[in-house]
Amino acid sequence: MKPIYIFRHISYEGPGYLMEVLDKNSIPHRTVAIDQGDRVPDSPEDVGGLVFMGGSMSVNDSLPWIEKELRLIRLAAERRIPVLGHCLGGQLISKALGGSIRRNPVKEIGWLPVERIENETARRWLGNLPQRFEAFHWHGETFTIPEGATPVLQSPYCHNQAFVLDNILALQCHVEMTPDMVIEWVQKYAHELRHPTPSIQSAEEMTTNLNARVDKLQSVADVLYGVWLNSLAIV
Repeated sequence: MKPIYIFRHISYEGPGYLMEVLDKNSIPHRTVAIDQGDRVPDSPEDVGGLVFMGGSMSVNDSLPWIEKELRLIRLAAERRIPVLGHCLGGQLISKALGGSIRRNPVKEIGWLPVERIENETARRWLGNLPQRFEAFHWHGETFTIPEGATPVLQSPYCHNQAFVLDNILALQCHVEMTPDMVIEWVQKYAHELRHPTPSIQSAEEMTTNLNARVDKLQSVADVLYGVWLNSLAIV
């Protein structure tokens, strides 16, 4: 099986639970550590799928690797190679496919609800997940839905939470979290939590019942990752 390439943009925003899922299913993978200067491949040739993780930068920033990743996503889409994005990764997918990235009306940080959008695509990707469930969020920008894509999740604070186009899944929320990742982010990004609001949780609220919350989130991830991984067979 061809390996999945995972693009990491910040050292502590890695694949988390996704890595466990890949290893459990004996799916080969390689981390492209942008934060350590790894080069973005010119082509998705010999790649089974592409995964793009989060980061504190904006897709609209003038960073040389951003344009290279956008080009790689477009090439993958043309060749029907599966692509998956989390938060910044989802925004990269949107922009690569003709969408735009702009400031969200509010920052959305912490354990907050998302709702499924009832359509055939959502039913295929979300399976028996409930109409409303809790996901983890940490973002101040949002993507638009590219032409031809189908929105599958929304939230009270951010209308576009996820979209699907063929075998491409773009998420605004984070489903890859582990308890250690949540704790580390709370410490690294503490300055963003000084003034809690309805859409920004405090560090204490975010870490309450953490293991149980992560367990439920990983059950959601199992469904989404499962459908996406099934698309690897067509490559």
